[in-house]
Amino acid sequence: MASIDTYSPEKVYTIKAVSKRTGVKTVTLRAWERRYNLLEPMRLENGYRLYSEQDIQVLLWVVEKLNGGETISQVSEQFKQNLGQGKWPEAVSMPEMEKPRLVSPIPARDFAEMLYGALISHQEGKAGMIMDDVEKYFDVKTIFEEVLFPALVLIGEAWYRGEIRIATEHFSSNFVRGRLLRMFQAIPVKRENVSILVGCGPEEAHEIASLMFAILLRQEGYGVEYLGPDLPIQDLVDYASTVRPKMICLSVSSEESANFVKGLASNLGTLPGRPRLAYGGRYFNENAAARTKFGGTYLGGSLSEGIRKIKELLPIG
Repeated sequence: MASIDTYSPEKVYTIKAVSKRTGVKTVTLRAWERRYNLLEPMRLENGYRLYSEQDIQVLLWVVEKLNGGETISQVSEQFKQNLGQGKWPEAVSMPEMEKPRLVSPIPARDFAEMLYGALISHQEGKAGMIMDDVEKYFDVKTIFEEVLFPALVLIGEAWYRGEIRIATEHFSSNFVRGRLLRMFQAIPVKRENVSILVGCGPEEAHEIASLMFAILLRQEGYGVEYLGPDLPIQDLVDYASTVRPKMICLSVSSEESANFVKGLASNLGTLPGRPRLAYGGRYFNENAAARTKFGGTYLGGSLSEGIRKIKELLPIG
């Protein structure tokens, strides 16, 4: 289990939402706050309390202890002693609640146009502020499918027409990659859940879609390791034999990369745990015949379809 301190400390949940999540009545939450100082919610000017996902995990841990026969005073003292020693309890509930989101004043696609304008003019600060707004208004899948992908398509088309330099295209891609890595690393690592390795095939440098897929998988609760672009096949096999993942997901956009990956599915079948191979990317989207000869599982032409297939093949719980 993950330690409670790996969960977000951002205060975003009302006491009603916390009560619904934990099963602890609001009057009890207030009493525990007053008598035992278990939590420190943020107080708004109107008197409302706001709690974090970290607070919710503390309460779920407390409830489990109470169900085991301990008293609230015993549990409170144990919690304080642990914190005094720099130790946080392990979480008893892994999935995070979806953060409440503000209503966007404009459609997501409009943000894609704004982000495109900021990136091609190399305004990193402005692009960052646009993304900060986007993350307040939209869920991750919408951000990927309606903001980032369209913005990157516009950038690619502008480069193709000769309207922007390669340096600008690289700047834009690296900005998006940096934001995605931050999203990925902000999601608690759940190694005890179904383990999946995600990356790109040999000679594959375009990793944005693969990184997005890793984020969505980790958000679904899978124990995901993102291994990045240009993965040598033998090294990947050797690593898989050590960590024993349930599945390896690779992005393949060229025939050259696909040729390197041929035979990987059967090789994985000889490893301890026999990890499965799943793959996606432009090459397989455009070459249906290649899918039947490749082995493994084709993840489809969209992030949503890929996530659905993984959940069918490797259900959690």
